[in-house]
Amino acid sequence: MAVEQTFSGDHGQQNNPLHAAQQLMYDACTRLGLAPGVYEILKEPARVFTVSIPVKLDSGEVQTFIGYRSQHTDITGPCKGGIRFHPEVTVDEVKALSIWMTIKCNVVGLPYGGGKGAVICNPKKLSKGELERLSRGYMRAIAPYIGPDKDIPGPDMYTNPQVMGWMLDEYSRIAGCNAPGVITGKPIVAGGSLGRTEATARGISFVVREAAKELGIDLTEATAVVQGYGNAGSIAARLLHEMGVKIIGVSDSTGAIYNREGLDPLAVAEHKAANGTVTGFPGATCIDPDDLLTAECDVLIPAAFENVITRANATRIRARLIAEAANGPTTPEADEILYRRGILVVPDILANAGGVTVSYFEWVQNLQNFYWSEEEVNRRLEMIMVDAFAKTYAMSAEHKVSMRTAAYMVALDRIGRAMAARGWV
Repeated sequence: MAVEQTFSGDHGQQNNPLHAAQQLMYDACTRLGLAPGVYEILKEPARVFTVSIPVKLDSGEVQTFIGYRSQHTDITGPCKGGIRFHPEVTVDEVKALSIWMTIKCNVVGLPYGGGKGAVICNPKKLSKGELERLSRGYMRAIAPYIGPDKDIPGPDMYTNPQVMGWMLDEYSRIAGCNAPGVITGKPIVAGGSLGRTEATARGISFVVREAAKELGIDLTEATAVVQGYGNAGSIAARLLHEMGVKIIGVSDSTGAIYNREGLDPLAVAEHKAANGTVTGFPGATCIDPDDLLTAECDVLIPAAFENVITRANATRIRARLIAEAANGPTTPEADEILYRRGILVVPDILANAGGVTVSYFEWVQNLQNFYWSEEEVNRRLEMIMVDAFAKTYAMSAEHKVSMRTAAYMVALDRIGRAMAARGWV
């Protein structure tokens, strides 16, 4: 590439998610030899909206909340990405997340570009009525800029199917008709898709299976550790267990448990539901969560927070395969260390893309007004995840790069060809 790109130094880049996303895109475009215009167009979102949302609280006072919506690109289709409610969200974070959604959608070949939305708030401090009024207010603010053929939001951090249901209802009132295709992650009765709850974890199970084949790991004799036992982590543990994998350790925000002889993931989930923690599970030993990450195993699934595998512990990771269920669990320095050590990391933008893939299925079903069985959803999800893994693994082998870099290259190759076809570059 002829265009040079400078960033604010390593320290600034690591702490600014936008800089990190830009650097990864730039590196991938350079390795592919894409026209300089590809990166130049993609380095910033096409549109970013800041909206002001006045909400009447239960006390009768009015509080104004600030919201954002970033639409990164629509070169391969409408923008797609969730809406998060969080007290510390920033506009750079939203922009970076929209870029990552572009990459995630295109690495699995969906006809989407990336989008992301957020509202600065603490939903835990809002009543149900206040949360509904905020949800509807945000939708009213962004309604002119979204739609089934423009930008399709969905749930993200601290939003859920009920929030999506309120937003769908508000948009439909504005549009003057029922418009289920405007948003995904809805309740089933409001046009949601079967299979959506398990989609992220099921996609992870598919890429773990495919990666294990490449590494010569027999899953019926393999062991796994799952860090984070929420929706994605607990379901991934169950699905891997059904494949014959022995789950030897799991953790949540309260602690970690370990049993080399194996844990029953369903029983652990029931224990957590009853007690609010995985700790104290009969027959398991409580260990330091940091020690669980570095426990000897075949498969490690970080399914909780970002930046848990770092330069400080990457040299002590003893897994052969890491599948990132969480977003950003591995820092760039750790990723490089793991690659040099020969540990295969299936990056988040590929490993957890099952969620957005089934969101795409939901949108398709809404547009057709024809709904699929759960078996059909899972079959189509498997086809897409297997194909995306194969393309990414082949790109990694051909260019001798990490799977993360390869995933960016697969996505940007597709985007670059779309730009050329439409005369953008």
